[in-house]
Amino acid sequence: MTCMNSTPSRFRLSAISLDPPLGGRTDAAQDHEQAVAIFDLLDNNRFTPVEHGGGPYRLHLELVDRRLVLTATTETGAPVLCHHLSLTAFRRLLKDYRLVCESFANGTARLPPDRLEAIDMGRRAIHNEASALLIDRLKSKVEIDQDTARRLFTLIHLLVSQTLPAGVD
Repeated sequence: MTCMNSTPSRFRLSAISLDPPLGGRTDAAQDHEQAVAIFDLLDNNRFTPVEHGGGPYRLHLELVDRRLVLTATTETGAPVLCHHLSLTAFRRLLKDYRLVCESFANGTARLPPDRLEAIDMGRRAIHNEASALLIDRLKSKVEIDQDTARRLFTLIHLLVSQTLPAGVD
């Protein structure tokens, strides 16, 4: 799936694509979560590749051999960066995030609002920890802000949950 933002800027993402595109093994809630994350990401992001003069940029996310491959190009297709990011440091966070999201989804019809709020607070805490880790792991290649990192983590989570069989983290 590719989405575009028509607002030009030197250090921002103007398009995001995932490989494989979500939708094959996802449910409607995951499709919605992906669409919201991409919309929000393209609406407001900061993406500054180290030692590059400016974009805007197109970002492609792909899982290859259990590594996240981030490929950025300019809007004209000129290569900017290709970075293979090990997901080992994210394993626990991805697993915990998946579990808390499942707990929230399963509890919406039967849990009281205060319990759902507690679960959502836990989800946000994991999301914040993962975004801080993502910022740190990418800092030698690209600078991103926390909101950009949070939305990218959402997409990584969805990509991992679609690509890897259940129970394999």
